[in-house]
Amino acid sequence: MTQFDWLPERSDWDELLSAARKQSPAEALATFQGLANSRIDFVRTAKLARAVQRYVAAQPGASFPNVRIALLGSSTLGHLVPGIRVGCLRRGILADIYEGPYGLFRQELADSQALRNFNPQIVLLALDAHYLTGADSISPGHAVEMMRACWRDALHRFQCALIQQTVLPCVPGLMGSNEHRYPESPRAAVQTINQRLREIAADNSVHLLAIDDLAIEEGLNFWHDPALWHRAKQEVHPRASSLYGEYTARLISALRGKSFKCLVLDLDNTLWGGVVGDDGLDGLILANGNAIGEAHLALQRYAQRLARRGVILAVCSKNDHANAILPFEHHPEMILKLDDVSVFAANWNDKAANIRAIAETLNIGLDSLVFVDDNPAERGLVRRELPMVAVPELPEDSAGFTPCLARAGYFEALSVTDEDRDRTSQYRANVEREKMRASSTDIDSFLSQLNMELIWGPFHATDFARVVQLINKTNQFNLTTRRYLESEVQALMSDDRALTLQMRLTDVYGDNGIIAILIAKLIPPADLEIDTWLMSCRVLGRQVEQATLNVLAQQALALGATRLVGDYRPTAKNGMVREHYQRLGFELLRSSSDGLTRWAYPLVMFQPTPTHIRIRERADAKLHLQAAH
Repeated sequence: MTQFDWLPERSDWDELLSAARKQSPAEALATFQGLANSRIDFVRTAKLARAVQRYVAAQPGASFPNVRIALLGSSTLGHLVPGIRVGCLRRGILADIYEGPYGLFRQELADSQALRNFNPQIVLLALDAHYLTGADSISPGHAVEMMRACWRDALHRFQCALIQQTVLPCVPGLMGSNEHRYPESPRAAVQTINQRLREIAADNSVHLLAIDDLAIEEGLNFWHDPALWHRAKQEVHPRASSLYGEYTARLISALRGKSFKCLVLDLDNTLWGGVVGDDGLDGLILANGNAIGEAHLALQRYAQRLARRGVILAVCSKNDHANAILPFEHHPEMILKLDDVSVFAANWNDKAANIRAIAETLNIGLDSLVFVDDNPAERGLVRRELPMVAVPELPEDSAGFTPCLARAGYFEALSVTDEDRDRTSQYRANVEREKMRASSTDIDSFLSQLNMELIWGPFHATDFARVVQLINKTNQFNLTTRRYLESEVQALMSDDRALTLQMRLTDVYGDNGIIAILIAKLIPPADLEIDTWLMSCRVLGRQVEQATLNVLAQQALALGATRLVGDYRPTAKNGMVREHYQRLGFELLRSSSDGLTRWAYPLVMFQPTPTHIRIRERADAKLHLQAAH
């Protein structure tokens, strides 16, 4: 397998890299990101990483989106740094990486001043198989407990996110196929450690970088060379360093809320073999027992499983609509059904225009979409017109469609919540709401017909994963775009100076799920400062903002606050809420040249705003903030 075979090749790669040196910071970053999103080997990866580092160093006044990563381990790790940098760059993130001294990971986490000064947001712990199995005194249980001690030290000192590399199975076996029957075997020990890590990681707020699985996919000889281990203590081979960085960056991207949300599928010769408008329903190649038909069915099955996990599905096809829906409704072998698809765009518009319309209908950013099409010309058009949309370079053989999409890793996730599983029905219901809006004579009539109820309460253990997920992935309706790790959210839940609120909205079409998150902190003498206010764009225009303010103000009064205070911090994506506080009646306190504004709402003037939304406190809601005196 060619590394990064889901990415397109660029014949002008070196020329573009040279040209970036003369561009503005924003243009250069876009060029670097474009180069990262092409098919490159580990040599070009290192070259690109060096160029980006030189460029950033030469732009001391420029602001780049970055993340601080500490790479700590028991073997040589320096050759992994370029791959991590470029993997992050591929997702629009500049990685500032601290490489710990060789083998001193425990000392670094315990008392390193240099690491404390770096203050990592993410710690990646990479322990090699030889270290963990080389001494008879280290049992698998002791090895896992040592890792847990490292996790505790990292969380205590930095309140950071933790990524634990699983153990590469690069130690020789002693028993062959029945290695598990000899627990003293190093290979059996590696298997035991990896199994135990998978059992305990989630409960310890740790995310796994599963390089043992990657070794199975790519081949252990690709990932490890005994000669390099003995000469340089490089457990991961340099040729695999780019992939190591890519898979690390996928986790980091998911932690930063930058994973893709929607899979947009072409139809003819993508979801089935043939052209439905020409070949008719009976002429499509879509059947078990036929190699081509089974390959297309495999893509359908994979897409459906992604949808059940929370990925939105959409269709974008040049076709008559009536022809396009025939297979979904009448072909006996079809796996995907219309109910699996949130937006169905089949017409003769160009695909870039349809993809824009799909994003607008779903109310998500274009950079949340992945477009899958067998036609190279259509892929090229979308890449040119919509460079923020991910377009995997599918192979000519349809048997490779599903493996290619899976390898690309666009939909990396850290967990799956109940709301993820229900996302398709939520978006389909939203389409129905918009149809109701279009048919209503006025907005009041539309809102009244929705029969909405807002159910609120503090953050709760049962919804904890979803709350953390929303905090770290919501970009558009987000007043400050502050991100919080699981440990930090847990600390807020137990902080008697913090108010946490989550809002759930239901209506005649069903449960919209958790649609708003607020974090506020009591500041003496009597200000309740809004640290975080984010909402789902799916519910905009339904008076939810006003209803949420009603809840927030009433809780603030109950706590003895006399004023609400909140900031708007501009980002590249949250311009839609620039006037949010002004629309709700807040007063402008001050503004700065970078667009930051600060607002206040005197609670003495508060009167609940009438809305078409009933408000109900969750039955088990208990405020944990004590009234201020």
